[in-house]
Amino acid sequence: MLDIWFAGKYGSVYTVYFGHNPIVVLSGYETVKEALLDRAEEFGGRGKSTFDYFFEGHGIVFSNGERWKDLRRFSLTMLRNFGMGKKSIEEKIQEEAGFLVAEIKSLKEKSIDPSNLLSQAVSNVICSIVFGNRFEYDDQNFRQLLTLFSETFKDASGPLGQLQEMLPEIMYYIPGPHQRIKRHLDKLVNFVLERVKINQETLDPNCPRDYIDCFLVKQQQEKGNPHFDTRDMILSILNLFFGGTETVSSTLRNAFLILMKYPEIQDKVLEEINQIIGQNRIPQIEDRNKMPYTDAVIHEIQRFSDIFPADLPHLVTKEINFKGYTIPKGTDVYPLLCTVHRDPKMFTTPTKFNPNHFLDSNGCFKKNEAYMPFSAGKRICVGEALARMELFLFITTILQNFKLTSKIKITDEDIKPTMTGSANIPIFYEMSFISRAL
Repeated sequence: MLDIWFAGKYGSVYTVYFGHNPIVVLSGYETVKEALLDRAEEFGGRGKSTFDYFFEGHGIVFSNGERWKDLRRFSLTMLRNFGMGKKSIEEKIQEEAGFLVAEIKSLKEKSIDPSNLLSQAVSNVICSIVFGNRFEYDDQNFRQLLTLFSETFKDASGPLGQLQEMLPEIMYYIPGPHQRIKRHLDKLVNFVLERVKINQETLDPNCPRDYIDCFLVKQQQEKGNPHFDTRDMILSILNLFFGGTETVSSTLRNAFLILMKYPEIQDKVLEEINQIIGQNRIPQIEDRNKMPYTDAVIHEIQRFSDIFPADLPHLVTKEINFKGYTIPKGTDVYPLLCTVHRDPKMFTTPTKFNPNHFLDSNGCFKKNEAYMPFSAGKRICVGEALARMELFLFITTILQNFKLTSKIKITDEDIKPTMTGSANIPIFYEMSFISRAL
């Protein structure tokens, strides 16, 4: 991998140029940890990205300074109020997992590409928080919404999307799939805006139903605060959808692929499901603490899949001295999470799928500080707790009900993370869900 070659030649801190813009790259667990955790405030800014020309510093993910602090604080509070990490959101995920199982059973074990189903199931959890309701899987508006998210993600993650991030002034005039990104985002904004209008017409400030209602109430409470304008609300909602749909559904697609590649691991997870949960009740979050092997497998799936290998760009908030280098204020920084997840000092077999990375000699779950799929520090994903709940409940519910199989032999190359841009997107594949006999 190029990142390993560069780090081997230039060390754990080096500079590359995107056009005329210097980018500081951080490689390896110790260096990334020192930046994002030990010096979180100094590395806590958001750097330039493919979406800058559209978001223009608005929304939770792409804002900075006081706007970012206000939006992040508000969003974390709202997510917790609506049950993130609590029983209420657990029940929403369990309900959605039940709908997913029913939909899969209706397919009668035929071979399918699971991408759309997984996106719909995961997105419905976010929809229940943001819009106050879920969508049926055959709802055409819902399908169109998810297609827009998926296409935006792919176009932005592709080579031309990355060139747009590096050379925005030039790429603006060059035709290609990156030119579709703004059109996709405009359509997504219009969809959310229509939902906001519906909420405005039926708003009861004393009884907020969802994230949109809470934002509208906040606007009334903080009139004149530019950090809570309508654009910030809409773009924060898009941030929640991207973070809560594409990343989790891609991780689930990787999970199924890996579990089909290693049927012995799939069987061992099922054995633990049968021991702790059985077949007569649905999985619960509290089961996770009693299922160390399953927990280790899910952690290893996230480490190995490495959905965002380079993290989103950070920015230093003031001039600093780091590892003997002076980094000017406002410099973009790329912490390579892929080098953290493949650091041989932290993982015994860094390039291989190995659940033992998260198990001790007694088979108990073992934390590993180099586990950073949600980033770390000030910019850690606001939906981390929600995503972890979803992964556990969806994976255990599916394996409780189905054996995962494919007509095609899954190879090492198939499960190997392939970075085509800013994201490791799993290959498209077909599989069958074989119902387990009761």
